[in-house]
Amino acid sequence: MQRPMRSKLFVPGSRPELFSKAAASAADALSFDLEDAVAADRKAEARAAVGSFLHSRSGSGGKIIVVRANGLSSGLFEDDLRAIVGPGLDVLNLPMVESGEEVREAARALASFETNAGVGRPIGILANIETPKGLRLAAEIATADPRVVGLQIGYADLFEPCGISRSDFQALSQVRLTVRLAAAEAGIPAYDGAFAVVAEPARFRQECEHARNLGFAGKSCIHPTQVPIANESFMPQPAEIEKARRILAAAEDAAEKGIGAFVVDGQMIDEPFLVSARAVIALADQFDPGHVGEGR
Repeated sequence: MQRPMRSKLFVPGSRPELFSKAAASAADALSFDLEDAVAADRKAEARAAVGSFLHSRSGSGGKIIVVRANGLSSGLFEDDLRAIVGPGLDVLNLPMVESGEEVREAARALASFETNAGVGRPIGILANIETPKGLRLAAEIATADPRVVGLQIGYADLFEPCGISRSDFQALSQVRLTVRLAAAEAGIPAYDGAFAVVAEPARFRQECEHARNLGFAGKSCIHPTQVPIANESFMPQPAEIEKARRILAAAEDAAEKGIGAFVVDGQMIDEPFLVSARAVIALADQFDPGHVGEGR
């Protein structure tokens, strides 16, 4: 299973001068954009630049590589895949997804191009939830194909045409919870959308923390200064790790005694809390090799 992407740094495909700088950042993933960030008359240029970078994957710094292609109905999708599918691509970001069948169509196309490119492992699909229909069918999209490795919110496309304020906390909460539960049905992560105001790091941190409180695994970053905030926000805090350790230790003791539910720090603990505690320790272990986790 692919590790979560706490931070996913957005890189316009038409700006190759930024590629090496992005690769040198602390982001868990790089997200190259061939869609909205690229003018129509520069699509071929951007596609070639990103394809060249992917074919020299040694320059990616070991990061997860994501490419947002143009949509299935754009007339550009197959050209995008022809340029980017190869061993250097980890995840295809599919924009404006509105049905499970769209996911399956993209999966079939990926499989065909993977065969031609000699890719030895399936490339994942990160499905964007950014239309009212996509939000309504988010669970269908999440469960459409095993290639789906996450759902990602696109706030601008979802909110702006509807006249919904990007800063409305209630609207953000409803969309986030809907997407998170849809992703949970499929057993995959949910990723929060970008916050475009680079000069407001406090608000970016607030969005990260709210998303994490709703179970999100990470957030898109449009500037390198947002990356460390996202990385920190989507990691368990020391107190969480210590509590998870106490819960798992108490669970071992309870199991030896044949006890199903037990109490830790005044709180009743049963299986759902054990699942959560294991997830906390697993996340800490993934990003901090020196962390002493369960059973170490």
